[in-house]
Amino acid sequence: MDEETGEVLDAVGPRLRALRRGRGITLAELSATTGFSESTLSRLESGQRRATLELLLPLARTYDVPLDDLVGAPRTGDPRIHLKPIKRFGMVFVPLSRRPGGTQAFKMMIPAVPEPLEPTPQTHQGSEWLYVLNGTLRLVVGERDLTLAPGSAAEFDTSTPHWLGSADGGAVELLILFGLDGVRAHVR
Repeated sequence: MDEETGEVLDAVGPRLRALRRGRGITLAELSATTGFSESTLSRLESGQRRATLELLLPLARTYDVPLDDLVGAPRTGDPRIHLKPIKRFGMVFVPLSRRPGGTQAFKMMIPAVPEPLEPTPQTHQGSEWLYVLNGTLRLVVGERDLTLAPGSAAEFDTSTPHWLGSADGGAVELLILFGLDGVRAHVR
C-alpha cells in the first residue's frame, strides 16, 4: 500500500467518529441502525479496524453522505456538480446542498398544468424560505392566499398548513431553503 492510500485510510476512523459525535448519535444507536456491533464501530472509529466497503456503504446510507465524504477521497479535478432531481407531489426538487442536517437548499420546479390545482395544504416540522425565479407562484399559508411574482420571497413555519402551486397554470421555478425547527434563513 502506498503512503497516500495509507494516510487516506488512517483518516477514516477519526472522520467517522467526528461525524457521529457531531450528529449526537451514540455507538449504541448507530449499532441499532446499521446492524454492526458497538465493538466493531468503536474499533473502526479508533483505527484498530480497517474500513471496508461492507462497513462504509451502510454508514454512508445512515449518515446520508456520499461515500467519498467518508473516506476523504481526493477530488478528481472535475468541477461539475452532478445534481440528482427528486420527483415528489408532481413537482421536481433539485438538491443544491449536500450537507445532511441543518438548512437544505433546493431548486423546485412546478410544472405547467392545464387548469390551476385546488390547494391541498400540508404540514411538517421546520421552517421554509423561498424565492420565485420564474413564473407566478400561488402560496397558501394558513388563511393567507398569496400570489408571488418573480423576485418575490416568503418565509414561514411549515407546521402551519401550506401549499405551493402555479397561480396561472404556467410553470414555476423557485429556490427553497428548508431548515428544521429553530433553524431559519435570514437574508439582509
